[in-house]
Amino acid sequence: MTELERRANEMRIDIVRMIAEAGSGHPGGSLSSADILTALYFGGVLKHDPENPQDASRDRFILAKGHAAPALYAVLAQAGYFPREELLSLRKLGSRLQGHPDSNQLPGVEVSTGSLGQGLSIAAGAAAGLVLEGGDQAVFALLGDGECQEGQVWEAAMFAAHRRLDNLVAIVDRNGLQIDGCTADVCDPGDLGAKFAAFGWDVHEVDGHDVSALVRALAEAKADRTGKPHVLIAHTVKGKGVSFMENEAGWHGKAPNADQLTCALSELEGAQGKEDVRG
Repeated sequence: MTELERRANEMRIDIVRMIAEAGSGHPGGSLSSADILTALYFGGVLKHDPENPQDASRDRFILAKGHAAPALYAVLAQAGYFPREELLSLRKLGSRLQGHPDSNQLPGVEVSTGSLGQGLSIAAGAAAGLVLEGGDQAVFALLGDGECQEGQVWEAAMFAAHRRLDNLVAIVDRNGLQIDGCTADVCDPGDLGAKFAAFGWDVHEVDGHDVSALVRALAEAKADRTGKPHVLIAHTVKGKGVSFMENEAGWHGKAPNADQLTCALSELEGAQGKEDVRG
């Protein structure tokens, strides 16, 4: 297991622990996006500084699918934005770690998100603003594939291409499931790569659990300033890393009980050796 893979696995351990402790949350889409966030924050892609979260030269990351907040909290804690022990306060009264990210409460959170469909619009606006200011910072946004059923996503996609926002990188967590079942059954988004391409975007398809491939694709998209916004269609498994959660829509928004937590931790800790888990 590489260092980046180990970090992603530790994120998954933190995700299931904090959701179990809270008694509510969204494990499926949080687990599926752990490798994506690891590549961004620890693969040398995203320019950020936990010691100075508001550094004007930073890149921006926007979690469009805000219900996957446990994944964002896990990566921010690993990066040093706040103590990892605070993760167990998820969704508790007075906690900074709310069910959806709150930019007024927690350093490292750029935007309060959670209303699906709006995140890409926010990211496009941020990217356009940076262009007007003459900055070269990149803006990354992580969307769910079910979220791509929202019309506002495509308004933002049209705007971004029209404004030639080549500093914008969208990432779609393409796990094929949403709260009501398969995305293909609920409202089939079809070939998302072809759709974004038709809207004038540069499209990359990538294994969303291959951290090395994610780092390469994200870095290439960030560096490519040839006039098109970029999208990575990251093919993932909902609930990745916990066998009984994988590819099960029922784990979109449900906390594991004590026995299920024990089983999940046994699998995740066994993936890298218990002695390394809290390193």
